Amino acid sequence: MLRLAADENFNNDIVRGLLRRSPGLNIVRVQDAGLSGADDLTILDWAAREGRVLLTHDVATMTRHAYDRVEAGQAMPGVFEIPRHLPTGDAIEEILLLVECSQEGEWEGQVRYLPLQ
Repeated sequence: MLRLAADENFNNDIVRGLLRRSPGLNIVRVQDAGLSGADDLTILDWAAREGRVLLTHDVATMTRHAYDRVEAGQAMPGVFEIPRHLPTGDAIEEILLLVECSQEGEWEGQVRYLPLQ
């Protein structure tokens, strides 16, 4: 099962919905890991050390830093970019589908934009 991390500004309604639908889901909010206010590079480094795919709404900078890590040959377990306008229920369904159908390490070095098309 994928290990997930939710970026600090990630919609907590989505996190709560994920946990309601899948109570055993392995997800940690960045702020619960003691990283409140940390910059994107620090968060991506932590996610890589923890082997967690990052859920984010931050397409402006987080994805650029993720690609930079890949280009530099650094570990990057994956980033799922979820647009803020995606309805909460749809976001939950998309994320759970990925969690249930993915193998550990499958998203290494990748940035994916949801919903998958």
